[in-house]
Amino acid sequence: MEKVTIALGSNMGNRLQTIRKAGEFLSNLSVKPVKKASIWESEPVGGAKYRFYNTVAEITTTLTAGVLLGQLKQFEQQCGREKKPVRWGPRILDLDIIRYGSLAVQKENLIIPHPEYQNRLFVLMPIFEIDDTWRDPVTQTSISDLIKQAPDIELKKTELTW
Repeated sequence: MEKVTIALGSNMGNRLQTIRKAGEFLSNLSVKPVKKASIWESEPVGGAKYRFYNTVAEITTTLTAGVLLGQLKQFEQQCGREKKPVRWGPRILDLDIIRYGSLAVQKENLIIPHPEYQNRLFVLMPIFEIDDTWRDPVTQTSISDLIKQAPDIELKKTELTW
C-alpha cells in the first residue's frame, strides 16, 4: 500500500459538483479514508479564461502508479475532459499524481512527482494544509520552502466542502 497525493482542479461547468464527484471516485480507489484539503480558488493559468477550484487529496492504494494514472485519466474523460486538451487550457477536471510513496518516475506517459507542482501555489497550499511535514520525494525540500519559492498567484481558500 502506498500513500498517494493527488491534485484536483476544475474551471469549467459546475466546478464544485465535479470536485465532489472526483472525491467519491478517489474514495473508491483508497483502502483508507481520504484526506481532503480545503477547496481553493485561483486565477486562470496559461490560456484558461475562468477561475479554478483546486484541492488535494491523499489516498492509500494498492494500485501501481501506472494503473492508478490510467484510472485517473479514464475518470477525467468520463467527466467530459477532452483526450488531448490544450496545455494550460480550460479543464472540466484535472487529476495529477503529485506523490506516490517515495517513488520518482520519469517515463514518457508517467512523471512522478508531477513536473510543475512546485510552481503551483494552488497545489502547494492544499498539500501544506493536510500535511505540513510533506517533503518533495526527490529533493527532500520541505513544503514550507516550496511555498516560499513558488511564483505568487491570486489564490484564496473557500468555505466550500467536498
